Amino acid sequence: MKEKTFYKEEPHHKIWWVDNDDEVGVREFSFDKKTIFNLFQDYPYKLTKEQKEIFDRENPYWKDFFSDR
Repeated sequence: MKEKTFYKEEPHHKIWWVDNDDEVGVREFSFDKKTIFNLFQDYPYKLTKEQKEIFDRENPYWKDFFSDR
């Protein structure tokens, strides 16, 4: 199994994105590099209130994209 590579879009962000360049349509992120969320399956349902607030603040595009959820 391939080891996950994490990166931040901005140094001050709390969210780590998973580098999935070899997988089409997969967008994963983590707050601690241990629990990994799938953006399209888990947002916002599996996030705590605090996690959702952090995610929305750091990712206004995705917040708007999923505004009907």
